[in-house]
Amino acid sequence: MSSGNCCLIRSCPVPAVAEHFDIVIVGGGIHGAGVAQAAACAGYSALVLEKTALAAGTSSRSSKLIHGGLRYLEGYDFSLVRESLHERRLLLENAPDLVHLQPFHIPIYADTSRRPLTIRAGLSLYALLGGLQPVNRFRTLPHREWERLDGLDLRQLRAVYQYYDAQTNDADLTRAVMQSAIDLGAGLYCPAEFLGAEIGESGCTIRYASHGNAKTCAAAALINAAGPWVNRVAELIQPLPAGIAIDLVQGTHLIMEGGLDHGCYYLEVPADRRAIFLLPWEDNALLGTTESVYTGDPAKVSPQEPEATYLVEAMRHYFPQRSSHILDRFAGVRVLPRSPAAAFKRSRETLLAADDPRRPKVVSIYGGKLTGYRAAADKVMHCLQRTLPARKPVAHTARLKLKPA
Repeated sequence: MSSGNCCLIRSCPVPAVAEHFDIVIVGGGIHGAGVAQAAACAGYSALVLEKTALAAGTSSRSSKLIHGGLRYLEGYDFSLVRESLHERRLLLENAPDLVHLQPFHIPIYADTSRRPLTIRAGLSLYALLGGLQPVNRFRTLPHREWERLDGLDLRQLRAVYQYYDAQTNDADLTRAVMQSAIDLGAGLYCPAEFLGAEIGESGCTIRYASHGNAKTCAAAALINAAGPWVNRVAELIQPLPAGIAIDLVQGTHLIMEGGLDHGCYYLEVPADRRAIFLLPWEDNALLGTTESVYTGDPAKVSPQEPEATYLVEAMRHYFPQRSSHILDRFAGVRVLPRSPAAAFKRSRETLLAADDPRRPKVVSIYGGKLTGYRAAADKVMHCLQRTLPARKPVAHTARLKLKPA
């Protein structure tokens, strides 16, 4: 899909007269699509306004993982890991054409900071939080299998742990969720640029532009799912809704020449002890990611040469025989709560900000993970239960099958 249109999803023709919806959603990333799907399942009329294309921003520039977040255990984010593992299970069941289980390998060397006992404890807790199902089990890889690990450096290697998580094409998943929402009656206007909204006692009046024409629509509730543009969108709403102080954090990924035959690798960067991934991606490998505070326009984020050097040097530390040729590179911006802590140590939990905690008309979505989009959408709908009229549900997102759009 090109970044300049929504050609793979048939968007609705923009009407000549104003329409009324239960919910209008700004942003066609995974969270906007997820809220549209949840709203349509609950029997509500919903409309997504997307400026350029579905998954045009962060939702096509992630690490492509559907995972529980093993490293989040170090920050004691047990509830987030439990929720993410639950959502991973649902996606493996409901979207088998889009989400695929993969073996992950954690090599432990003489100088690795996380020792075997720590890794075993973390993987045991990971399995426990996932419900001790077979898919959550891990094992210590025997020495006889080390030679098969895609050229992993065996010098000073002390142990290799194998567990399972999942991969997806993030943009394809976003389009599939949006198509599911459309099939249930939701609307998509794309391209449609949000211009502003006025919030009154009776609801929201929303202004947007499509193909150079200014339009309006009305809604009982407005959802700000604009990702890294969330606070810029909030500034266009009157009165100004409650918000959250955030940092934008750039993450760069590289497409490296050469495939991986035996799964994924969870590696500790020698320079700073951060974790990165080396993953199979089509016929090559995906390497990422970096984390640095970004202060520019999210639309202009781009990979920086020091980031590429950082990632390639870390990869070659573990895979000295692999090609260092970079075939492609991309960067995205994630939203994290403002904090003096390093980006790597901050929570990835989805945060919601409502203009009125009792009966909100505006709800803004901050941060979150690709894996948890459905759970985040459920929380948005729960937040709106006093705002919206009663409707008869037509489906449940936890049981809804997803197909490639």
